[in-house]
Amino acid sequence: MNQTFYLLFHNSTPPLPFQTSHFCKSSINPHKPLVLKPLLLPINCWSTRTNPAIPLEQNPQDSKHRALLVQNFFQTQQLLDLIEKIKGGIDPLKLLRDEGDWNKDQFWAVMKLLKETSRIKEAMQVFDYWVNVERSRLDDSNYTKMIELLVDAGLMDEATTMLKEVKDFGVRPTVAVYNFIVHGYANTGNFDKANLFLREMRDLGLVPESETYDGLIRAYGNHRMYDDMAKCAKKMESEGFTPDHLTYNILIREFARGGLMVRMEGAYRTLLSKKMGLQYSTLVAMLEAYAALGCVNEMETVFRRLLKSKIPLKEDLVRKVARAYIKNHRFSRLEDLGLGVASKTGRTDLFWCLLLLSHACLCSRKGIKSVIQEMKSAMVRPNVTFANITALTYLKMKDVQYLDVLLSQLQLLNVNPDIVTVGVVMDAYVSGFDDIKALRMWRKTGFLRRPVEMNTDPLVLTAFGKGYFLRSCEELYLSLGAKGRERKVWTYNDLIDLVFNQNERS
Repeated sequence: MNQTFYLLFHNSTPPLPFQTSHFCKSSINPHKPLVLKPLLLPINCWSTRTNPAIPLEQNPQDSKHRALLVQNFFQTQQLLDLIEKIKGGIDPLKLLRDEGDWNKDQFWAVMKLLKETSRIKEAMQVFDYWVNVERSRLDDSNYTKMIELLVDAGLMDEATTMLKEVKDFGVRPTVAVYNFIVHGYANTGNFDKANLFLREMRDLGLVPESETYDGLIRAYGNHRMYDDMAKCAKKMESEGFTPDHLTYNILIREFARGGLMVRMEGAYRTLLSKKMGLQYSTLVAMLEAYAALGCVNEMETVFRRLLKSKIPLKEDLVRKVARAYIKNHRFSRLEDLGLGVASKTGRTDLFWCLLLLSHACLCSRKGIKSVIQEMKSAMVRPNVTFANITALTYLKMKDVQYLDVLLSQLQLLNVNPDIVTVGVVMDAYVSGFDDIKALRMWRKTGFLRRPVEMNTDPLVLTAFGKGYFLRSCEELYLSLGAKGRERKVWTYNDLIDLVFNQNERS
């Protein structure tokens, strides 16, 4: 009976299976290492050839395959050498003249490099020379790519000049090329030129596409020309183009970014009535608009849809939602927000920040202790944001005893204070609590001579506001003028002296 044995060679990973009938299972001692001589197999046993009579070296298909591999290797090496030469500072036009010609792959690789390094003028010279080597290269594909490259670089005059040259050469422009030109002018705010080329496009018998109008609508929105944006959408319909889901998503996004909620919601209802899909970026724009205006209920509806998406939530977006809750005094909702975010991203530092703020804004000592205990159980590493939330809460409750204990433990917890921490201590000092151990310890250890740092999550200042010390630092720093602010490094002592010396003078 044949059995399959996995023979482990020195560098074989994974093991290789061999069929053998040379051994009997009972003859193998499992406690002794099995030593086998290398198994010599006929060279053609691994071949899939149908005719084993032909030696492997003479198989035409194998020879052709090897030749292609060698050819691809040398072509790739030539391309890499070419790119390295241009990166090294060699003039690409001179290099092209010296070498005589480049194939299409080499040419567009050079064009890509010149675009990425903002050497568009050189790219134009190389293009002119390359197409003159063989005039048939001035085809749809090549000139479309080149015009796109020029438009992306903002060289609209050069792009339109090339379009004219192409037409003079007898090549019929495509809709895609005109789209690049129209959108290029529209994106720069030159809508007169954009509409001029749109008319020229029609005069040539080229029919604009939905993409043509979508790009115009987007450009109007970027320039906050919302009436023109709506007119463009109506013009699109009047010319027989039914706006699709891309068009409606653009309209919703641009109205949302402009704060035009009535128009945004109107476009949103139309999209839903047509059973079209809502893009993720559109949901984000709607959420940001509702959050900015404090429309909490609508914001939550959109946020729930985002939570169902497979795309991870960005922390900046979560912070915008949190700010809306804080400004509208919906402090308990911060905990729900944190739990929702944790369901997608896990229990990050932002999650714990939201939980602490939820109880800190309500001055719930019990709630804060509960969250801190949960953090200890989860072995969460303490940081300055967590410490400052707790410190600001104790200061707000005028519980200086707990505040002093907390600040004295920061060094043991390996947490470095920042400007917010120093602000808490100085605000307590100004309020009459001058016997704070942390302040004496900082002076003794030289901490106050360190450069100023701000490592606290911005949500903390949104929730608690800036205290007397931080506000004074900002006002006095701005009043110094350009010369006074030229100092490259400010220490905590510098800011303390700045604030209190000013107070003594006033």
